[in-house]
Amino acid sequence: MEVKEINIDEHTNLKLYLEDCFEGMRKHLEAKSVDVVVTSPPYNIGVDYNKYYDKIPRKDYLEWLGRWAEITKDVLKDDGSLFLNIGSKPSDPWVAFEVAFEMRKHFKLQNVIHWIKSIYIEHESYGKKIELNVGHYKPINSKRFINDTHEYIFHLTKTGSIELDRLAIGVPYKDKSNITRWNNGKTGVRCRGNSWYIPYKTIQNRMKERPHPASFPAELAEMCIKLHGLEKANLIMDPFLGIGNTAIACKKLRKNFIGFEIDKAYFDEAVRILSEGDQLVLNI
Repeated sequence: MEVKEINIDEHTNLKLYLEDCFEGMRKHLEAKSVDVVVTSPPYNIGVDYNKYYDKIPRKDYLEWLGRWAEITKDVLKDDGSLFLNIGSKPSDPWVAFEVAFEMRKHFKLQNVIHWIKSIYIEHESYGKKIELNVGHYKPINSKRFINDTHEYIFHLTKTGSIELDRLAIGVPYKDKSNITRWNNGKTGVRCRGNSWYIPYKTIQNRMKERPHPASFPAELAEMCIKLHGLEKANLIMDPFLGIGNTAIACKKLRKNFIGFEIDKAYFDEAVRILSEGDQLVLNI
């Protein structure tokens, strides 16, 4: 085990463990101590990780996730939120739904969010034609399948009734008359809804700039934390740390963070990114 602690200020730190999250959560976290979990476990679709084998039998994979869910539920507060990012591939589309049904044994599914990576819009309204083609995706050369340009974020809670700060990630009303027509329109923004367009940043060298094969943007984690509510989000966890994008969001938002990663290369990259400009405390 290796732990590295990055102090953001006198009240905020990021604590990263090179350790299996099953053992780490039991060892380092008290029951009902985590406010928000934002994470993306392995999808079990054959992603080429450095260390983890991502193609075990589906039954074993779901049982493994079920055991993880039990531990996560224990450390999550009763009013906490788990934002679980899961994807699939066109030739194996059931995995995300099977994961959702496994999580159903332990949590309530409060919201289903669609992370849109790429989209084409052609629309005419208010006398103006819009044509927009934005985002990044992995092209699929197939006569059977269409390009896969989105993933799921399952918002899971213990009760299904956790109040959210919906306008923290709100968007402006398209028709400004709504501001006067609706009581909730006085702020000038509305609920974003459950389709979030969050593209990857354009990069020149994947191995140097995004060395993890299945990371989500830090902006996604930031939006999840804000949606839960910044005032009640004091400790954030990512048990599948990767290269630290949830921690990057916590650094920006000045929120305490704890994360676990089993791959030394990904762990070191997360530490490198997060420690720039901050005090790093090393414990081995």
